[in-house]
Amino acid sequence: MRRILVIGGAGYVGTVLTEHLLEQGYIVRCFDNFLYKNNHCISSFLRNKKYQFTYGDMCSPSDMSKVFDEVSDVVLLAGLVGDPITRKYPKQSRLINELGIENVIDIANGKGTKRFIFVSTCSNYGMLSSNEIADEEFSLNPLSDYARAKVKCEKYLMSLFGTTDFKCTILRFATAFGLSPRMRFDLTISEFTKELVIGNELTVFDANTWRPYCHVRDFARLIQIVLEAKETSVANQIFNAGGDDNNYTKKMIVDEISHYIPKAKIKFLERGSDPRNYKVNFGKVRKVLNFKPKYSVTDGIKELLIALESKVFQGIIEEKNMYGNYEIDYKNDF
Repeated sequence: MRRILVIGGAGYVGTVLTEHLLEQGYIVRCFDNFLYKNNHCISSFLRNKKYQFTYGDMCSPSDMSKVFDEVSDVVLLAGLVGDPITRKYPKQSRLINELGIENVIDIANGKGTKRFIFVSTCSNYGMLSSNEIADEEFSLNPLSDYARAKVKCEKYLMSLFGTTDFKCTILRFATAFGLSPRMRFDLTISEFTKELVIGNELTVFDANTWRPYCHVRDFARLIQIVLEAKETSVANQIFNAGGDDNNYTKKMIVDEISHYIPKAKIKFLERGSDPRNYKVNFGKVRKVLNFKPKYSVTDGIKELLIALESKVFQGIIEEKNMYGNYEIDYKNDF
């Protein structure tokens, strides 16, 4: 039975992936250090005999060296995720998102693992002109420290091809949406929906800029597909992770939410602090791995509306940090 090491398994995507893999019969070993004080998010898994949790820091060689016993595959999700949090903590960002990830890669080599899935980002494409659509061969133009670190780690992994016992696959994630045990309301779809549900005026910068989006449950399903795919299909391969139908502008998202909140208060402004604009081609993941998302942006908005109107997230204002990547609790002692 395959034992999957999910590094960053207590996070927004990691908890959903953990639930999915357990349902599919895998043994899941979660490794996390609760950067965002999100300790409670794994509590529902603890009684599952196929779930194992190890607390530790991926920047620590001693912590990492303890978790590879009997591990068949690795999924590396961990890091400071997003442009705002990496700008706020530049020193910690470099340590975690560059040196920490390289530390994991180096220690994983020689442990007998089969697959190594590294989660990168479509933010690597940066800023495209209106008639361009980025496939995996498109030139990278990272505009933030977050994306630059991802590009650096991608290159490092690809440079090791043929010298590692594991076969690596890089997934460039679209912007995530959807419900999760470790919910985030600092991502575009969830943030816009939440602000309009609670009656705030939503300020939208650069409304016509494009982003691709993908539901966290679709990400989990894609990772399983990569784990089970033929080695020749995924070894040393990069895939944009998402679907063509979920390329949206901010204006399109706002318009969709407004169908359900007709009196929503929205203000549009130009020249925000985030210049990214990229529409992404997901043809390769569809053709090679037969992957197409099950969930649309509309599906994600609807489930958020139900959860918010049902008062599932009562503390989203008072306990803001619990519901997003705003602050970290991190001390480096090695």
